[in-house]
Amino acid sequence: MFKLRLNYLIIFLTLSLIVSCNKSSNKSVAISEEQLIQKALDIHNRVLTLDTHADTPLRMIQPGFDMSERHDPRETGSKVDYPRMIEGGLDAIFFAAFVAQDIRDDDGHSRAKNLCLQMIDSIVTSAERNSDLVGLALNPEDAYSLESEGKRAIYIGIENGYPVGNDLSNIDLFFERGVRYITLVHSSNNDLADSATDPNGSEHGGLSDFGSEVVKEMNRLGIMVDVSHGNDSLFYDAISLSKAPIIASHSNARAITNHDRNMSDEMLKLIARNGGVVQLTMLADYLREVPPNVERDSAIAALRANMKQFDEMTQEEQRSARNAYQELNIKYPTPAATVEHVADHIDHIIKVAGIDHVGIGCDFDGGGGIEGVFDASEVMNITIELVKRGYNENQIEKIWGGNLIRVFKEVQAVAKKIQAQNI
Repeated sequence: MFKLRLNYLIIFLTLSLIVSCNKSSNKSVAISEEQLIQKALDIHNRVLTLDTHADTPLRMIQPGFDMSERHDPRETGSKVDYPRMIEGGLDAIFFAAFVAQDIRDDDGHSRAKNLCLQMIDSIVTSAERNSDLVGLALNPEDAYSLESEGKRAIYIGIENGYPVGNDLSNIDLFFERGVRYITLVHSSNNDLADSATDPNGSEHGGLSDFGSEVVKEMNRLGIMVDVSHGNDSLFYDAISLSKAPIIASHSNARAITNHDRNMSDEMLKLIARNGGVVQLTMLADYLREVPPNVERDSAIAALRANMKQFDEMTQEEQRSARNAYQELNIKYPTPAATVEHVADHIDHIIKVAGIDHVGIGCDFDGGGGIEGVFDASEVMNITIELVKRGYNENQIEKIWGGNLIRVFKEVQAVAKKIQAQNI
């Protein structure tokens, strides 16, 4: 009996020791995790963090929307404002003046141009009203100078070449108003180029003849050529024609997520040879595969069929639309897209194209926002995940802004050469 009790005592002491060691080990892991996160946050604070794509101007033109106020994304749908850029340590951003594709005639082009200019004006006005927080940026170096002043850099882009219409002089007009990249096409074909998602397929076989002239004019002025949303033929046409490196302001890797909006490995290799850059986006469908769900697809199609274009809705109608989508997401849940998926795409692009050809373009306020990077206040989680995967500060600096700034500088250098040759 004594021997049996002694054995129980030995077992008890052994188990106690194991539990004690495990607790000690867990504490060590927790401290290590805290140190890793702090290391990542320190890096995030030091490097220039630049997001190349946000559709926030659509909100800026809404009456009463104030970029200096913090908005609740789950109540308002807003993903970017100046307070949340500060919270997330986001130093610079390209606000894209997005105009949805509509009728391709003189009246349609005129309305698109006017709406585009209205959004550009709203960006400029917002920057001027909040000059203590942000500054309008026109050149690559502006991001660093504004950062040194403790301000956020606000760049301007255009998403969809539809506002250009058939008038090449509009490119110069947009440049003079501060535009520094143009996404040639959006979800449907326009007069410039073919979309990756037009239900009718290719119309021009890539770039149209006029679209080719637009690319040349963008090269001449120093506007970055953005091939996101374009079909594969557009990509090959643009990268062949452009004398300057091109960008994809919000696209991912097709080998990881098989979507027409993403870029194949062949494209990634050509981007590297061209000196361009692919900016990773936080749009869930481009980050992870979704199993077929016929009921969900039918419900969403029915909802969209009875819905106006988002930019044509009143604020109440927009709120109602968001609620309707949220109800469908609850009823028909899909696998979450996470920051780990983002890093998987970054890993792959670096493997194929190299560290100098990848960046970040979240697409906030245009559908972007995932688990862990739901809005601008959470973008530091990308840096944390990269540090967890072993990326060093130099690599993170390139991913977060350095690569895009390099391309931006090269685009401007090419423009100076072209202008000098034409004198």
